[in-house]
Amino acid sequence: VVTRDDVEESLKAVFQFVKDKEQLLQDLRCQIEETKKKNSEKQRERDYWLEYKNVGSKIHAEKISSLEKDIVKVKDELERTEEYYREALKVVREENQKLFDRHMKLLSEEALKNAVGYLDKNCRREIEENEWLKEEVKIYRKEESDLKASVQLLEEENTNLVAKLIDIKLQHLRV
Repeated sequence: VVTRDDVEESLKAVFQFVKDKEQLLQDLRCQIEETKKKNSEKQRERDYWLEYKNVGSKIHAEKISSLEKDIVKVKDELERTEEYYREALKVVREENQKLFDRHMKLLSEEALKNAVGYLDKNCRREIEENEWLKEEVKIYRKEESDLKASVQLLEEENTNLVAKLIDIKLQHLRV
């Protein structure tokens, strides 16, 4: 015997079952839509990367190659420029040093002249004689070095002649 409550309960259960199934079906449809969206997004991304692989990567590879060549050129030019400026700086420093030395020499000569101007006649004469003696010493030192070089050459020549003489005497002794 089935009562009305049993039928109502059974209908409620069936209704609840159908409602749950519809909800499940709707959830599945939503999941399918989301999956389709994700799939379409991934497909667009895949198409983009395929396009990049086929066309864009070659363009970028060419750009990269061109930029690398430009980098090498810039580095070479930088090295040449750096070397040029290093040499220019060296020349300028040498020129400045020469100018400084010349200026210091002129200042010292001027200071010497000014100092000599304040001295009496006897002191001036002694300084002039001292300068003359310095010049004479320079001349004698040069002559001395020239004579030493001449003596050395003569000694070498004499050594060679003595060696030849000894060789000749040895040959005569053997004979």
